[in-house]
Amino acid sequence: MSVELSLSEVEVTSRGQALLRGASLRLAPSDFVAVVGPNGAGKTTLLRTALGLLRPSRGEATVAGRPVWQLSPRERAAHLAWLPQRIQVVEPVTALELVAAARYRFAEGHEASVAKAREALERVNAGGFAARRFTELSGGEQQRVAVAGLLAQETPLVLLDEPANNLDPAQQIELYALVGRLWRAGLGVLCVTHDVNVLSHAAGPDGAGRVRVVGMARGQVAFESPYDAADLGERLGGLFGVRMQEVAVDGRRVFAPLPLGGAA
Repeated sequence: MSVELSLSEVEVTSRGQALLRGASLRLAPSDFVAVVGPNGAGKTTLLRTALGLLRPSRGEATVAGRPVWQLSPRERAAHLAWLPQRIQVVEPVTALELVAAARYRFAEGHEASVAKAREALERVNAGGFAARRFTELSGGEQQRVAVAGLLAQETPLVLLDEPANNLDPAQQIELYALVGRLWRAGLGVLCVTHDVNVLSHAAGPDGAGRVRVVGMARGQVAFESPYDAADLGERLGGLFGVRMQEVAVDGRRVFAPLPLGGAA
């Protein structure tokens, strides 16, 4: 049976303030859902609710038909993996040790965990980092190792929070291309991002119609649209309060923001 993450009419409040209001979203294996929106739109709250870190005051957040917040860490780890903006590691562990630790939900010996970790590192072309301390890797190398950890966890669904936010442009392209390859291999991806243009590197030349863009504003889902929809630029412009000019660059769709009332 396919594992599905479902948020249905979810409301989350804190100190009397509504952080999410009637938000709904679904994610299944082989889905790619990108959540975009301005600061304070509720994107992080949505992600934390999907992970079971916040309990809805109304509505339901379920995975495999069970409320996410009720699951034990091991049960949740069997369905959902999470990649934050930056992994905070202070201990001098190697990349191999860090990825092997992602296998904690499995009842297996250390040798089995290490073997699976090596396989995951090789899948993301990071096998050469295995013996290096994680803290000594560059930002792009760290995120590649972190993705290997997601693979080692062996979940059908992964949630990414601005995964390339601290990376230079070349590293951003590399990371999203890697995520796109894993998605096309069957992984379900929910990705929070400020930059809709990076999605083209994940979608590839023929996957734009399968990527779903969810726009959020003021704690609500403002729209859901295929990435290749003709009116996506107009929807994004309304979401961010700018005019969006669409241009084609090397066959990719690129949205350039322009001030309202400004010259094109």
